[in-house]
Order: sequence, then C-alpha cells, then structure tokens
Amino acid sequence: MLLTLLQATAQASNTASRINVEQLLDRLLNWGIEVGKDILAAIIIYIVGRFIIKQISRLVSKILEKRKLEISVQTFLKSLLSILLNLILAFAIISKLGVETTSFAAILASAGVAIGMALSGNLSNFAGGLIILVFKPFKVGDYIDGQGASGTVKEIQIFHTILATVDNRIIYVPNGALSSNAITNYSKQDMRRAEWVFGVEYGEDYEKVKAVLERIIAADERILTTPAPFIGLGALSASSVDIKVRVWTKTENYWDVYFDMNKIVYDTFNKEGIGFPFPQLTVHQAKD
Repeated sequence: MLLTLLQATAQASNTASRINVEQLLDRLLNWGIEVGKDILAAIIIYIVGRFIIKQISRLVSKILEKRKLEISVQTFLKSLLSILLNLILAFAIISKLGVETTSFAAILASAGVAIGMALSGNLSNFAGGLIILVFKPFKVGDYIDGQGASGTVKEIQIFHTILATVDNRIIYVPNGALSSNAITNYSKQDMRRAEWVFGVEYGEDYEKVKAVLERIIAADERILTTPAPFIGLGALSASSVDIKVRVWTKTENYWDVYFDMNKIVYDTFNKEGIGFPFPQLTVHQAKD
C-alpha cells in the first residue's frame, strides 16, 4: 500500500514538472516571438530611417549649393543636420525596443549638463565657430592677424581655426578667442595702401627727389592711379630729410610692390646721385 502511494506521488510530481517546463517553454517562446517582432520592426525602422536621412541630406546639400554658401558653412550645416536626424532615428529605435525614452532622455540631459560644465571652454569655441561661419569676419584663404597669431586661413573647424604662417608653421587658434576679440583681415578689401619713408641728405633738391619718385611710381603698372599716389615731405629728422610716399595697389600685389619699391629706389637714387643719410654726430671742442 505504501509502495503504491509513493509511486502515485512520484507520478504526480513528474507530471507537475512536465507542466511547469512546458509553461516555461511556452512563455519563452511567446517572449521570443514578441522580442523578435520588436527587433524586426527596429531593423525596418533603421533601414527606412537611413534611407530618409540620405534623401534629406542630398536635398539639403543641393539647396546649400544653389545658395552658393562657402564650403566650410555647407560642411558644418550638413554635419549638424546629420547628427540631429540620426539622434531622432536612434530615439525611434530605442522606443520600439521597449526602452523608456523619457528616462533615457533624462539621463542624456543630465550627462549633457555634466559634459557641458566640463567642456565649457569648448562650447565657447563651438559658439565662436558658429559666429565666424555666419558673420564671416574672414574666410579660407584670407591673411589675418589676431590673438598673437598671424597667417593665412587654411581651414575653419568647429572648435579651431587653422592658420599657416609665412614660414609654413601651422597654428590652431580657438574660435572663441577669434570671435570675441579684434581681428585684422588683410585680405578683406580689394586694395591696400603701401607706405614708405625715404630719407635723403640735407641739401638735396626736394623737387628733384620728388620727380625721381614720380617716375618710379609711373613705371610700375601694379600701382594704381586712383586713388592717386602721394609724395610729401614728412619730417626734418636729426640726420635726414624724410620723404613720405603712399600708393595704392591690389591686395595680392601688396608685398611685391612694397619690396620692389625699396630695391628700385635704392638703385635709382644711387644712379641719380641722391645721397642716403647716416647718423652723424658733430663734436665741438672747447677752446682753452
């Protein structure tokens, strides 16, 4: 009798175990089906989203090209748009997978605040880059002077502006400093004024010197006639009569004109017998 009871108990226990295993398998199967549906839907959202993002990016790129914006501005705007659209796509995928987007957004916001406080300087440079791209105080190819650095603008990045110096050094200048301080842009205008001070000896004929300078200026086609060149007696210095010369030229010809003028004036004055002064000191000896 006891044996029969034990056998019945064992059979009941085995039956219950089989039922529990079957229920667990059913639950796992149902869960897998539901998760599979969500994953498949997320994959479809990703594929369709990427296609839409590409189409929007192409459309925006065509619009920017028609507007004839600078390459640096186009690149920045397209990068920013791509980041925003991909963030929207990521939120859509995460939401479909069942992740609570509100808590996820709160986590991102908190992380953003912490990162913003840690990278406040870079955020200032980022804002400076936006100001430079929008208001265009300079562009790629301009020669600028600002914040202790001078050079030709090679690239305007999000956080820095890259300058190439005349001796081929590369300088990374923070955009925040460039956007909030004084900058000298030597390439902004089409014309620049070149200026020299030529000293001659006392006793030289001023009108002769002026005529020689006028002849030199007239012979250089790079020097503009409008505005008219200026030649005047600038100062009577201790050892020289200083004659000031001002001419206008195209910005791209400025340095060539400046250095060529120095050489031509030196050679011509020597040929014309116009003497260059040198510091002199007269000593008077007292008589006993």
